[in-house]
Amino acid sequence: EVQLVESGGGLVQAGGSLRLSCAASGFTFDDYAIGWFRQAPGKEREGVSCISSSDGSTYYADSVKGRFTISSDNAKNTVYLQMNSLKPEDTAVYYCAAGSPTIATILAWREYDYWGQGTQVTVSS
Repeated sequence: EVQLVESGGGLVQAGGSLRLSCAASGFTFDDYAIGWFRQAPGKEREGVSCISSSDGSTYYADSVKGRFTISSDNAKNTVYLQMNSLKPEDTAVYYCAAGSPTIATILAWREYDYWGQGTQVTVSS
């Protein structure tokens, strides 16, 4: 069955870095877009970044451009999110998801079909 498992979350000081991993199985990895989403307490789920595993195209929310980098290792069926210059506002549960969005809906969470369980990222000031 389709499964995605996030790892790499934790507690970090503002200005620090974390690298999240999303290990995927049960589907043809390079046929899907893999996205990272986050949800903070009291806030709506938002798209953070996405990568097309087939051609490597990447997309970022304005709030993380220049700080976060998404990448994939297709041989390992794994997608990474390198998060630098972290801010307290980045504190959230981070989820990875697989789907087939259009360009217009690339960071829309409702366009994604398969979800991991999430990993907590906490950025302290």
